[in-house]
Amino acid sequence: MRLIMIDDDAEGGATLAQGLELHGHQVERKHRGADLLLAHHGYHAVILDVGLPDMDGLQVLRKLREVSSVPVVILGEHDDERSIVLGLHSGADDYLVKPARIGELVARLEAVTRRVGVASVARGKTVTSEDVRVDLAARRVEVAGELVPLTRLEFELLRVLVERPGIAVSREQLMDCVWGDSMLAVSRKLYVHMASLRAKLDRPALITNIRGFGYRWGPDPYESTTDSNLLHAV
Repeated sequence: MRLIMIDDDAEGGATLAQGLELHGHQVERKHRGADLLLAHHGYHAVILDVGLPDMDGLQVLRKLREVSSVPVVILGEHDDERSIVLGLHSGADDYLVKPARIGELVARLEAVTRRVGVASVARGKTVTSEDVRVDLAARRVEVAGELVPLTRLEFELLRVLVERPGIAVSREQLMDCVWGDSMLAVSRKLYVHMASLRAKLDRPALITNIRGFGYRWGPDPYESTTDSNLLHAV
């Protein structure tokens, strides 16, 4: 696995990284929470220390979860129930108390990445909404039986939405998933490509623009509807 470790413990972090490398993993070490938020792409998992010099580790994790689902294992100082629950509720996939035992850390990393792999396989399906059919594996979109050609970026935007039917996806998350950047400079590109995607599909009700937040594929799950079969996957 290619791992990124965010920690402020020079000696302990170096020892841990060396142990992971002896188990065949690639480890890149950084020391600030901001480093993770700028460079979380391309890694199989994150090892995140709660104590960081620039911001609280749980704050970093919550910001990361706005734009990424990369597996995160927290390294914490405390083993009390409240600390562990807080870490998991903040978006961690697992929690280990320092000093972490290398064998246990490797096993936990393998477990959380395996779960993500299973989820990724499950997402490789065809999603049908009204007369729109999206084949995620073949990257093929049909509307009323007719093939609709999409650009790579248009399909990536569609993919992010259809993998989360009925869930509001923020502009920041869309920009991060598609462009690898959630900064304001990319927002104009998002609007342009989203407008083109919606025009090509010609099904305005399927991509809802949530003012001030982002977009949603399909109906709001909290709104009552008489058509309970509006969206289904096969």
